[in-house]
Amino acid sequence: MNSNATLIGSIISVSSTSAVAELSPDVSSGLLILSGRSYRVGQVGSFVRIPQGYNDLFGVISESSETSLEKEQIGFASNKRLIKIELIGESIGYCFDRGISQYPAVNDEVHLVLEKDLKIVYGEQGEHLFSIGTLSSSDSIDINIDLDKLITRHSAILGSTGSGKSTSVASLLRSIVTDQDGKPNKSSRIILVDIHGEYSKALKDIATVFSITPAEDEELLSIPYWAVSPDKLLDFLCGTLNEVNKNAILEKIKEEKKMAITINHIENIDPEKINSFTPLPFRLKKIWFDLVYKDTITVETKADISTPSYRDEHSKGDPIQLIAPIFKPPGTGSTPPFSFGTHALTRQLELMRTRLLNNHYSFFLEPGDWNPDANGIIKKDLDHLLQQWIGHDKPISILDLSGMPSSQFDMLLGAILDILFESALWGRNLKAGMKNRPLLLVLEEAHRYLSGNNNGLAKDMVQRIAKEGRKFGMGLMLVSQRPSEIDETILSQCGTLFALRITNSSDKSRVKSAMSDGLSTIIDSLPVLRTGEAIIVGEAAKLPSRCRFKLPPANGYPDSKDPLVSKQWGKKVQEESYVKLIQSWRINKPLKEEE
Repeated sequence: MNSNATLIGSIISVSSTSAVAELSPDVSSGLLILSGRSYRVGQVGSFVRIPQGYNDLFGVISESSETSLEKEQIGFASNKRLIKIELIGESIGYCFDRGISQYPAVNDEVHLVLEKDLKIVYGEQGEHLFSIGTLSSSDSIDINIDLDKLITRHSAILGSTGSGKSTSVASLLRSIVTDQDGKPNKSSRIILVDIHGEYSKALKDIATVFSITPAEDEELLSIPYWAVSPDKLLDFLCGTLNEVNKNAILEKIKEEKKMAITINHIENIDPEKINSFTPLPFRLKKIWFDLVYKDTITVETKADISTPSYRDEHSKGDPIQLIAPIFKPPGTGSTPPFSFGTHALTRQLELMRTRLLNNHYSFFLEPGDWNPDANGIIKKDLDHLLQQWIGHDKPISILDLSGMPSSQFDMLLGAILDILFESALWGRNLKAGMKNRPLLLVLEEAHRYLSGNNNGLAKDMVQRIAKEGRKFGMGLMLVSQRPSEIDETILSQCGTLFALRITNSSDKSRVKSAMSDGLSTIIDSLPVLRTGEAIIVGEAAKLPSRCRFKLPPANGYPDSKDPLVSKQWGKKVQEESYVKLIQSWRINKPLKEEE
């Protein structure tokens, strides 16, 4: 093809990161037809090529003007049709590299980029790359993402409601864990925290689903309370505690954990080095019972605390049934019984009992085989928990938290992240550790618990993973419809951004601020992106690209579609029963008609 056929203009100004070109009068219509295909000239976001002898410089158009750009940008005024070009890379033969080794000169030619040029730019292949979709301007050009940098440098998927965010997440995760033939890579490890229960249907063929209220083909999600930070656990169970009482309870927890070593035959642990934070089992109901006993006890003999004065022989209580001991009221003066209880924790212990009796927290406070029995013996330890979450034969684990009590969501999610991060930290030198087999954490609705005003356990753990996770084989992928509400420090740790359609000005500004100055103008196109289309920038993307994600298979769409209002309202009204609806509400499980 004649090189002049692709000529669209020439350089009239050059700065440190960009150049300004004047379009040729021959392309004043804004359209070129080459080899039977039409090309738009000067379109924002499209690529141009600037020949430099054996090299070709490539740039992306960030601005276009029919008259002139600002005088400050080019140094003089012009009434010609101008485009501003952000310089992004160069090619030598069929090899393309990000960055430039030389600048264009004034009067250098600017050419239209054809598909053969785009294949040079995007044609890199390798084991570390995987395809997520196609270039918006050319369906024949695959957009490849660097898997290593995507996981280790963290990422964020951002988009307003209705932008196709959930479908794009499902498509992206499927692309990560399957090969070109669609076969799953069983060595992959992804944990998806699903707050609304919308991904189980989309990824069920390549994922194991864990739920608080599991369906027939799902696993029960259990979070052992004794693996959680005891400080946070006591805040949840007892509310406000002064330091003296809290330390006393923590001391009892430590003694219980020491006992667990012997009774559960846990080896290679020095009891003297155990503290209340060591992840060992302890009997929570027994601790409650002992605290109630100590708080309310009366005795028959002042000098002998071992002579409790029970109301009757049936009033000794039962820790397993959470029945408190009942003592005779203290006498007056020197008349027995005598009060030895402080009654300092009455309110807190009643709250603790209420929590322990609440079935909504049974997945946490009665964690199945991880729950110590009356003697403190557990059937399964934390190694079995990790085996269940990340050791199965499917590449994705979906933790469906849709039935989790919202009032304690932050603490419970933080507990999950805490277990995973500590496992990565202390297993970094082991074969089963995450440095040897990395883990990607995908966190849906991130703005709910990562806002600047939130100071909970979940945010603390995400901050720690964002800063240190790379060293131990853990990567983050945040998903949110409100990027402006995510803590700026956390978002700044995300090396790759997938920005779908965003219309809110504050959200758009937050995304724009996370990009380099030269490329930030591309973000101005966020409000006009199509559904399922994203601008991708960052370390895992070879170039800033406008991409259309692959469509999932027919049965691979998340359960997040909008209802067809016109269709549903157009149906004939039939008799309706709300019995199952109320039942579903009460058991915190979305039932189906046949259930």
